[in-house]
Amino acid sequence: MQHKRYNRDTYFLDSINLIEMKKQVNVLFFKKSNQILIQLFRYTFVGGLAFIVDFGLLFLLKEIFGIHYILSATLSFIVGLCINYFISIYWVFTDSKNINRKLEFLYFGLIGLVGLGLNDILIWFLTDRISIYYLISKIITAILVYLWNFFARRYLLFNTNKDVYEQGKTTEEK
Repeated sequence: MQHKRYNRDTYFLDSINLIEMKKQVNVLFFKKSNQILIQLFRYTFVGGLAFIVDFGLLFLLKEIFGIHYILSATLSFIVGLCINYFISIYWVFTDSKNINRKLEFLYFGLIGLVGLGLNDILIWFLTDRISIYYLISKIITAILVYLWNFFARRYLLFNTNKDVYEQGKTTEEK
């Protein structure tokens, strides 16, 4: 087995690679970004965390507390939605120009409500009509709802090219 020989140039190149890697990690995780791929990357983490809570709560409510799977799916989805909102506004969609957080949450919630409707209809359809186990139905549904939520929020709510709240302001407020 041959060992790599290190000299001054090799250490210099390795340190440059390390610096570049740190910059990339910094951009992916810490710097504000309006780039769709970085936002999608971050939203995947946020959505993953929200999904873990949603999925775990669904299982807990259905299996431990005996609540019907549709009601359990609804309640767990709402908890996941709240987690998703708070992390998204502070980490994913950080360049939002929307300052009215109540109205922003209302819009976020309305997009989530459409997602909830998709969630419940798809889980019902996959479970009751196609006879797929409800937790497998949830996984399939989560992927589709994830895509709806990201793109709807990205383009309808957190679009930095337009301010959705300007429409509701009077001329004195603008």
